[in-house]
Amino acid sequence: MTDAGPANMAASEGIDFGAGQSRMELKNVSKGYGEEWEFDQVLGNLSLEVEAGMLTVVVGPSGCGKSTLVNLIAGFETPDTGTILLDGSEVTGPGKERMVVFQETALMPWQTTYENIVFGPKLRGDYQGGNLEAEAVKLIEKVGLADFKDKYPLQLSGGMQRRAELARALINEPRIMIMDEPFRGLDAMSRELMQEFFLKIFEENRRTQIFVTSEIDEAIFLADRLVVLSNKPAEVRTVIDIDLPRPRDFKMMSSPEAYRYKSEAMEILHEEAMKSFSDSASASGFMEVYAKTGD
Repeated sequence: MTDAGPANMAASEGIDFGAGQSRMELKNVSKGYGEEWEFDQVLGNLSLEVEAGMLTVVVGPSGCGKSTLVNLIAGFETPDTGTILLDGSEVTGPGKERMVVFQETALMPWQTTYENIVFGPKLRGDYQGGNLEAEAVKLIEKVGLADFKDKYPLQLSGGMQRRAELARALINEPRIMIMDEPFRGLDAMSRELMQEFFLKIFEENRRTQIFVTSEIDEAIFLADRLVVLSNKPAEVRTVIDIDLPRPRDFKMMSSPEAYRYKSEAMEILHEEAMKSFSDSASASGFMEVYAKTGD
């Protein structure tokens, strides 16, 4: 199935989808799982400021707790210690002001694109009269799915499903969008198209975004601020301000600045990844493979 590109997807100029300019703060957040004799400490005294109107991208070694962090910010889980604040108010559970787009599709297969998008607001009664339908149609056009609004998820390509999920989150007018590796599993071309499309929407309204990824190139291309987590139990190892001009295109990724950001982040990620190796043989083998990637 052919996936239309994002070139014409910003045609609905002037539409305001409730741009969120909220700020989030995590203060000394820790989280672990299991009983005392086999307790797994995933996050340890993690503190982070997510600035309003910025795209904050989070990267870290595999298994360091990125998905746990998403669940805590979304309110699906609660911290063992510490607090999470949204505009000064403590996060105590899920809410439509924090919408998540997950790694795997969460579209309901028995509903059409349109039905999936309007499901949440319709259930809550957020819109009166025909306003919900009007807003849904605007969003569907904005994400380039006007010809697919009556199609079911299995009739959509992977990239189309991602756009439908983005529209389903945006119609709730969240104050913060949380993206949990949303383009994982897409082929290389679809992934690049989705990255460009996602940036177009962000650069239109500067909605506060938290974007989690394991792809360092994706992180640098998208981010205003790049948060690098340590190995488990995860803390914020460093925050890198990505000073690449907007709007962005992939040509920027070959610039000396982008290369410098990538080298800085990769050096830290490599140091943290090495900590997960418990024996010298494994570490030595990893170092040999890693060294060859720079040849």
